[in-house]
Amino acid sequence: MTLLDAADWQERIFSGGWVKGSGEPYDSTEPATGKTLGRVGAASPADLDRAVAHAQQAQRVWAAVPYVERAQVLRRAAALFERHQEEIAEWIVRESGAPQLFADTQATDGGAEECYEAAALAAAPFGEVLRSAQDRLSFSRRRPVGVVGVISPFNAPMLLAMRAVAPALALGNAVVLKPDPRTAICGGVTIARVFEEAGLPEGVLHVLPGGAAVGAALVDHPRVPVIAFTGSTRAGKAIAAAAAQRLKRVHLELGGNSALVVLDDADLDKAVSAGAFGSFFNAGQVCMAAGRHLVHSSIAEEYTARLAEHADATPVGDPMTGMVLMGPMIDEGQLRAVHAVVSDSVTAGARLAAGGTHEGLFYRPTVLADVPLTARAYAEEIFGPVAPVVTFQDLDEAARLASDSEYGLSLGILTRDVAKGLALADRIPTGLVHINDQTVNDESTIPFGGVGDSGNGSRHGGAAANLEAFTEQQWVTVRQEIPRYPF
Repeated sequence: MTLLDAADWQERIFSGGWVKGSGEPYDSTEPATGKTLGRVGAASPADLDRAVAHAQQAQRVWAAVPYVERAQVLRRAAALFERHQEEIAEWIVRESGAPQLFADTQATDGGAEECYEAAALAAAPFGEVLRSAQDRLSFSRRRPVGVVGVISPFNAPMLLAMRAVAPALALGNAVVLKPDPRTAICGGVTIARVFEEAGLPEGVLHVLPGGAAVGAALVDHPRVPVIAFTGSTRAGKAIAAAAAQRLKRVHLELGGNSALVVLDDADLDKAVSAGAFGSFFNAGQVCMAAGRHLVHSSIAEEYTARLAEHADATPVGDPMTGMVLMGPMIDEGQLRAVHAVVSDSVTAGARLAAGGTHEGLFYRPTVLADVPLTARAYAEEIFGPVAPVVTFQDLDEAARLASDSEYGLSLGILTRDVAKGLALADRIPTGLVHINDQTVNDESTIPFGGVGDSGNGSRHGGAAANLEAFTEQQWVTVRQEIPRYPF
């Protein structure tokens, strides 16, 4: 049995069952080859309104289900992600262009592990007894918010959807998921099929592939009190502004321009390897990517030369044809945007040490040396396989450069002196810090999020953050008898 063997699934959206969307169906395209993978049923704002109404009804029943039964559904879903790992990973490779290693990780960590963690979350303590000066029992308890809206991106479609979908379901919510239309199968339909097979009641999860109009309708919907969004800072700010009109909660995981700081005592061989991974993994289409390599001036020339050698030696190609380390950019628009940043930065004075070329959607890993602080490659999130190198003279300058960004998502510091690395990290505003590692790190058990233009804090991962994200806190008091009042 395969997950995606239901008749004519390509022409349908998932909304508590296989139902046609009212929008115009579109082709799902493999970026590595340009081939059509299938037809996807596009949702419309009208479909969204019907889905939310259905989800609201189904959520009341789901929330009343004993937590052990919700946990069982999540555990069955985890087992299905494991059982169908190869099939799921193949869809991720073909539809998103991810290398095989990353696709496997998404199927296991993004699918199975998120579900296992969420299954445990269903049984987590959800309240506390409070002191009261009056003769009564006083306690707080966590209640599901109702319907959670999840808007997920293309670059890690399974992982970045499931880290919100799984805990929201475990805590008794219904979910309306709008995946990026470019990865609607691996980041949407596949998730729906897993939960359908796992026995999730009809109507609790709705998957509606669609464009900006569907996302805007989800954010504006009065019966969706919480939005979990992963995507660009520009879109995140627009979502926050729109959600404020409804006074609804938003959990925003946005862009980054993360610094990898290489101190003069770092193991250079390992530092270069870590730096290459941090910038080139998944063709640089990662919010945590190492967007700026800040390297001590005494080792910068050698670091840059070795990094360029790694870039030139990196195998790039169709990830379905072998274990290449880098696949294609997601589409022509993204490729053009990346190349424009590289070209403009070279014009501004940066030196092209490696890459800067492409064949089709396959962009070569690129190293930029002597990058001016005014260059776009230094100041902006690139979201492509580009490693800009900037030098510093001392720790004060390293701290100033690393802090010189509107973003604050991830930080890597490479040094033999761990205490020095921790002291430096204390001077740099960021949501994530990795001493002696590159910037691309995530686990289902940790609170994940950034500051500044990277988001509004740790909103996903770990029991405490997930409880805060997907429940409301309610105060309850109980008296033995009704008191007398002076009225």
